[in-house]
Amino acid sequence: VTFHRKSTPDASKVEFDQYDKKNKVETYEIAKKLAKFKPTVILVEVVPNKNEVLQNDYQNFLKSKDYKTKFGGEIALIAYEIGKIAGVKKIYGIDEQETAAYNYNIGNELKNQVDSLTSKYYLKSVIAKFKELEKKSTLEKLKFYNTREGLDIFFNANADILTYNSTQGNFEGADEASKFYRRNLRIFSNINQIPLTKNDRVFIIMGASHTAFINDFMKRSPKYELMDVSKYLK
Repeated sequence: VTFHRKSTPDASKVEFDQYDKKNKVETYEIAKKLAKFKPTVILVEVVPNKNEVLQNDYQNFLKSKDYKTKFGGEIALIAYEIGKIAGVKKIYGIDEQETAAYNYNIGNELKNQVDSLTSKYYLKSVIAKFKELEKKSTLEKLKFYNTREGLDIFFNANADILTYNSTQGNFEGADEASKFYRRNLRIFSNINQIPLTKNDRVFIIMGASHTAFINDFMKRSPKYELMDVSKYLK
């Protein structure tokens, strides 16, 4: 499932007041829907070296309704709530932050490009699409973000569209995009290092572009069966 709720190291994020009462009610209803998946393990966008802190934070959340969590955003609002409803005992971070700095804006900075228009017009259309989506509820946004169309937008906007940004005979944009591919491959490697049994049901909540990559990796994987999240977002 994809949606950034608070601060994020990625370029793509959605303004969202996690303390707004209406938003909290709405996200809890979403958590109840997603909890019907009955996960046994939850994975979130936190680096693995914080797993002990994450697990302690989650356990304290389970023990007291008045506990103020160390992790906010989609982790506290959705992942923890799903875990509480479904009785999940295991939660892990799978993010990766060691990949070299990634320049999302290279298309606007690079001079003498062979094609400076394709990415520019595409990103304009994406911005228009997101302005349209801002009028919709959080649930409706989540439904769209998890469609093939929505995931493809995040693939393109965060990586593939950069391959059009280059000077003659060079690969400036592609080299930047490869850094993001590397980060997501490492995230997938982190997932593959989580101790799982064949009976586990794994719920993953990540930023939209990461979800696009992870979905495709899992579709081709001999290990995982990917479930359609739209079944639970009705």
